[in-house]
Amino acid sequence: MKFNDKICIVTGGANGIGRCIAEAFIHEGARVAVMDTDAESGTKLVEKYADKLLFIRSDISEKESLERFAKKVLGAFGKVDCLINNACISKKGLVSRCSYEDFNDVLRIGVTAPYYLTMLFAEHFAPGAAIVNISSTRYLMSQPDTESYTAAKGGISALTHALSVSLAGKVRVNAVCPGWIDTGAYQHEDDYVQRYSSPDEAQHPAGRVGKPQDIANMVLYLCSEDAGFMDGQNIVVDGGMTRRMIYHGDNGWTMNEKE
Repeated sequence: MKFNDKICIVTGGANGIGRCIAEAFIHEGARVAVMDTDAESGTKLVEKYADKLLFIRSDISEKESLERFAKKVLGAFGKVDCLINNACISKKGLVSRCSYEDFNDVLRIGVTAPYYLTMLFAEHFAPGAAIVNISSTRYLMSQPDTESYTAAKGGISALTHALSVSLAGKVRVNAVCPGWIDTGAYQHEDDYVQRYSSPDEAQHPAGRVGKPQDIANMVLYLCSEDAGFMDGQNIVVDGGMTRRMIYHGDNGWTMNEKE
């Protein structure tokens, strides 16, 4: 397995894309440290993977929590091979009148925390180490009322190339930008059934909505030796959705305006 004896960190790794990434690393032989506020989901992961997974319940928006997390990880493992900055939230935007405090809270989680974790681990990255930031196609496009999340994803995408230059020769830094990913199977529903429609799938040139494993596969690649020449990149994984131009009445697409 490609990641035998590697130490991988996944923030926001108790559910969704983060959980899928954490499990993918474990299946490839790594030991994984997960930082998340969801103690219930984190405990289930520990029960499932035993000594392969270290779960630390922490609030990533707090500076002291990040410092405690880094100290525990280094105390347990002594090094870091892969840092996956996945955690982020949305508190909407202008339409919902997202407050000054809420907007900054999203930025603390989505941009400041990845920067600070990188600083805390800077002297402890193993040779050949990699950082992968989970951005979003929202750094390229938006829906109404998404300013807090979009700003965080724009920030993490820019932070990616900045860190890649500062860490040149020591740690490779890239970002994955997911499009529409159905994370239901990696949430709290054990009997999850997909809820999207055929038109939802058809708007993707790839013909389907994305799965968390699609993102995990790219993360594994970027952290592997096979990606040794990949650095400072924002890689879109969206089934081609951001490349398809859609016009009302074109190729069967219509828009039903509100009455």
